[in-house]
Amino acid sequence: METLWRKIWGHSNEDAVDPVTGLSGREIKLVQSTWAIASKDPVGSGIAIMSGFFERYPEYQSFFPGFKDVPLKDLPGNKRFQAHAVSVITALNSTIDALSDVGLLEATLVTLGERHGKRGQTAQQFLHLKLVVMDVLRQTLGNKFTKETEEAWTKTLDAAYTHIFKGLSS
Repeated sequence: METLWRKIWGHSNEDAVDPVTGLSGREIKLVQSTWAIASKDPVGSGIAIMSGFFERYPEYQSFFPGFKDVPLKDLPGNKRFQAHAVSVITALNSTIDALSDVGLLEATLVTLGERHGKRGQTAQQFLHLKLVVMDVLRQTLGNKFTKETEEAWTKTLDAAYTHIFKGLSS
């Protein structure tokens, strides 16, 4: 009977909120559908994120030996920079794909945090990256970047960072 009422009143698993991520099924679908748009060009999207990151926080470029001395304007054509940019998109892909599997999400992101922690990266640097990711999403999605989209992405990145930060501190 409850299923019938849900169909009548429009309630479904889309309204259920995962206690670990804080995301509803509807928000997960929104993040996944907007990510499908933003990630169509992984190299271009990664370059936009990493270029924006170094424009806003130029001191962070020194952490990347493969392109630490490359002028910002030359980074998009640098293959090592492109490779790292794609790895950022790959990490975001893994995160978005694992939103419905919290155990996999946690394992993937804790490991990512551990790798970055060994290189001396900090939670603050990840928080700075979040600002840039949100800016790139806003620019890429245009009018599809609604208030609801922004809130879903904020929750997604916050949930991801909870696990990354565990890895950073281990």
